[in-house]
Amino acid sequence: MIPPPDSLLRYSPPVLVCRRTEKRSPGAPRLQASPSALPPPTGPVPPPRTAAEPGKQTQELLNAILPPREWAEDKTLWVQEVSSAPSTRLDVVHLQEQLDLRLQQRQARETGICPVRRELYSQCFDELIREVTINCAERGLLLLRVRDEIQMTIAAYQTLYKSSVAFGVRKALQAEHGKSNMIKRIAELEEEKRELEAQVSDQKAKCEAIEKREYERRQIEEKKHTEEVQFLKRTNQQLKQPVTIRKPEDANSR
Repeated sequence: MIPPPDSLLRYSPPVLVCRRTEKRSPGAPRLQASPSALPPPTGPVPPPRTAAEPGKQTQELLNAILPPREWAEDKTLWVQEVSSAPSTRLDVVHLQEQLDLRLQQRQARETGICPVRRELYSQCFDELIREVTINCAERGLLLLRVRDEIQMTIAAYQTLYKSSVAFGVRKALQAEHGKSNMIKRIAELEEEKRELEAQVSDQKAKCEAIEKREYERRQIEEKKHTEEVQFLKRTNQQLKQPVTIRKPEDANSR
């Protein structure tokens, strides 16, 4: 197992717990490290503490708030607890500088969603909780509640985002399915439209043929009617002429 990466949260030097690779059960008591198992100190070595010191209670509270991290390396199990050393103003300034430096080194985004920026700010907030808890345990527990509330809110937003993405994908699939049905329906309607247009053309042609035939028939009937009228006029005129011729003879005979 690879050792955990460096963090903005201050930890104590790692402690060798055991040299076996078997995993301990959750209920098993934690093994205490012997002084010989500690790695060579890189800085000033703090004096040994007794069980009656109040620092032990502070360390237990810190372990409850910020659990120690464990990792296996070369068949040995190492444990690293959060440091219980108080911080000064210079430590806070150094924490701010380290935060800005790591944001720049890891190329975190300044705006928008960025997992790197969120991770670094979470480490910075945990370090502030550690520093406040050492000075005032109640204030540290209150900050812990604030941190848990923020994490719960972020988790809720993540769940909402995932559900919205799933809903959007489902709606997109439904839209694609509906789109294919609509394309098929449009093709059917266009085919029906062409058939109706062909029927309209046929009916127009029939109507024009009927109108032409009726016009020709009307012309023929009008011509025939005109001829009949002319014939009747001529007949009437012929019938009137003998009557006018016989009138003088009738007068002389009388």
